[in-house]
Amino acid sequence: MIVGLTGGIGSGKSTVAGFFIALGVPVYNSDEEAKRLMTSSKKVKTEIIALLGKRAFSGKKLNKKYVAEKIFNNDELREALNSIVHPAVRRHFLSWSKKQKTPYVIQETALIFENSSEHLYDYIILVTAPKKKRIKRILKRDKITEQQVKSRFESQLDDDVKIPLADYVIDNTKLSETEKNVLQVHEALLKYSR
Repeated sequence: MIVGLTGGIGSGKSTVAGFFIALGVPVYNSDEEAKRLMTSSKKVKTEIIALLGKRAFSGKKLNKKYVAEKIFNNDELREALNSIVHPAVRRHFLSWSKKQKTPYVIQETALIFENSSEHLYDYIILVTAPKKKRIKRILKRDKITEQQVKSRFESQLDDDVKIPLADYVIDNTKLSETEKNVLQVHEALLKYSR
């Protein structure tokens, strides 16, 4: 069974993923794997260079600053980059998931609803947290301005839109409650996977 784990920036997807991992559930971090595939997959790297030019890489590393500047205000380029990276991540995830020996696996990914990819999952867990708390977390973690945080929020759907679309919603405001909710969702998913 394939479960999607999603949530807006700063909601605490990684924290929730950590609780599932502690319960023995394999979690695939799409962001991390996408970054890895951009440098480790010859095919992906070649396509990125064809799209963004040789400066997209500095030696063997992705030139994140250059790539971010190229796609920041260019929806067409961002879409083109996503159409290279997302299918590669999907293929890698499916190959990874076949090797797991658990009743279900989780794919942690930020934009399930934004990319209309709900149909790829048996169940979807949405992680939420109050906007103020999310802003604080992002400012601390990413060392960016509040304006940059707000522009990131604008590229994602509001929780109000996503909540009715999700099978499970985990409010990640208080860690002890979050952990309890993860356990409840885990037990429910185990029943469905039998």
